Amino acid sequence: MSRRRWRLLAPALLLVGIAACRGDHDDRHTLTFWAMGRESEAVAQLMPAFEREHPDILVEVQQLPWKAAHQKLLTAIAGDTTPDVAQLGNTWLAELHALDALVPLQPYVERSRVVQPADYFPGIWATNRIDGRLVGIPWYVDTRLLFYRRDLLATAGFDAPPRDWAAWSRQLAALQAHAAPDHYAILLPTNEFEQLLSLGLQQDEPLLRDGGRYGNFESAGFKRALAFYVERFKRHEAPLLSNTEVPNPWAEVGRGVYAFYFSGPWNIGEFRQRLPASQQDAWATAPLPGPDGPGAGIASGSSLVIFRHSPRKAQAWLLIEYLSRPSVQRQFYQLLGDMPPRRSAWQGEALRDDPAVRAFREQLERVKPTPPVPEWERIVTEMQLVAARAAHGELTVDQAAAEIDRRADAILAKRRWMLDRAGSTR
Repeated sequence: MSRRRWRLLAPALLLVGIAACRGDHDDRHTLTFWAMGRESEAVAQLMPAFEREHPDILVEVQQLPWKAAHQKLLTAIAGDTTPDVAQLGNTWLAELHALDALVPLQPYVERSRVVQPADYFPGIWATNRIDGRLVGIPWYVDTRLLFYRRDLLATAGFDAPPRDWAAWSRQLAALQAHAAPDHYAILLPTNEFEQLLSLGLQQDEPLLRDGGRYGNFESAGFKRALAFYVERFKRHEAPLLSNTEVPNPWAEVGRGVYAFYFSGPWNIGEFRQRLPASQQDAWATAPLPGPDGPGAGIASGSSLVIFRHSPRKAQAWLLIEYLSRPSVQRQFYQLLGDMPPRRSAWQGEALRDDPAVRAFREQLERVKPTPPVPEWERIVTEMQLVAARAAHGELTVDQAAAEIDRRADAILAKRRWMLDRAGSTR
C-alpha cells in the first residue's frame, strides 16, 4: 500500500474505530433508577461496583424529592414514561399495584440465590405482598420505638425501660411527678400519626375490616390504644404540641424537658451529633412496650420495584439482587444509616455492636404492616386529625373512634364500589 493511500485510509479507519467504540457503548443496557431524597445520593455511590460486575449495564440514578415523588410517579404511569426500577415508600405499593404498574416478583425470587425471603424480617416482607402478589423487595426498613433518658428514669426509681403498658404508665406518672415546671414525661407530637398507629397495630383486631372495605376503629382494641394515647395528655405527661412547635427535640431531651421520645432510627445520629460528649451515656433506646408485654411496631421503609413497561426487566432484577446483598446493605447503612431489612445484614460490626441500634433489631422482629389499601395514607392522616381533637379534650374516645370510622368509610366508598362491581361481574 502506498504512503498516499494510507494517509487517505487512516482518517476513515479512525472514524470506523470511533463508531465501533460508540456502538459498544450503545449496546449497553441503560437502566433508569428513580430514588428519593438522600437515598439517591447514597445509592449512586454503590453503582460503580455494580457496573464493574455487569459491564453491559449502565445505571442512571435520577433523584426525586420526596414531596414531588408521588405525583411524578403517577404522571409517569399515565404517560407510559416510568423508569425501569424505583424506590417506593411501602404505603405506595398498594396504589401502584392497583394501577397495574408493577411487575410481580415472585417468579424472580423463586429463581434467585440472593433474595431469600426467610432472611427478611417477616413484617417488612409482608408489606410487599398486595392481594397475594409480591410486588416489591424491601430495601431498607424503619420503625418507631422509645428514646429515653436513663438517668431521669433512674432518679424516678426505675432501673430499666418498660416492657408493657402497665409498667410504662407507672414510669410516666413517676417521671411527671419528678419533673420540673414545663417538663414532661414524654413527647408525642400531636400531628404525627406514627405513635398512635404503633399502639393500634399492637391490638389483635385489624384497623380495617371486611377486606379493607370499612374502618375498624371502633373495635375494642383500637379504642384501648386511643384511650392509652389520650390519657398521656389528660395527665399532662405529654404537651399538646405539634412537631413544628418543637424544632429541636434533641436539645430538649438533652435538657431533660422530655424523658421519653417516641421516634425512629434516624434520630440515633441526631442525638450523637447534637448532644455533648458528657451526655452521650445519658440517653438510650428501648423497644416498644405492648399492652401485655413487648409490643409490635410499624413496618415502615422503602422497597424496590420493577415497572411493568420496562424493556429491561432481567437487568433490572440484577440491580435489585445486587442492592439486596447483605454486604451491600451494610455499605448502604454506613453511607446513610438506613437499616437493612435482612437479618444476615445485621451481622456486621457497625450494626451488631451498636447499643443504640440493638433495640431496633429487637423491634424489627415484631413489626406489622399497615392495611394494604391505596387509600391508607389518607385514612391515617384523618385518624391523627381526629385523635388530636381527642387529645385536646374536644371528643371522647368513643366519639373519636366513631368519627375516624366515619371518615375512613367515606374515603373507602370508591373501593367498596369497585370491589362490589368486580364481584358482581364474575
